[in-house]
Amino acid sequence: QVQLVESGGGLVQAGESLRLSCSASGRAGDTGGLAWGWFRRAPEKEREFVAGIVWNFDRSYADSAKGRFTISRDNAKKMVYLQMNSLRPNDTAVYYCALGRTDTPNRPNNLRYWGRGTQVTVSP
Repeated sequence: QVQLVESGGGLVQAGESLRLSCSASGRAGDTGGLAWGWFRRAPEKEREFVAGIVWNFDRSYADSAKGRFTISRDNAKKMVYLQMNSLRPNDTAVYYCALGRTDTPNRPNNLRYWGRGTQVTVSP
């Protein structure tokens, strides 16, 4: 089994920044050929794609994240990060990382492994 664990969530004020991290362990093997994705689920809303990074480091972002969030990965550490700047109250959500063999990490069904999430709360 592969376990993903997110960290870095918390309570911040609007305009501040957070950096989320996610690590893979267990039978993760070499994650270099896999894609990572970050998703979020706000209260009473559907889960939505935030950012993704594939094996060749190509990145993709939701429109809401463009210009404010940056996804990065460290293959040696089997980790993915999400730097979130200029946070807004409507960024409040549980953030999940996911991992899978795909070129389209924006599609959650293409990502096999999921973390349990980390809460991000942005106050006005």
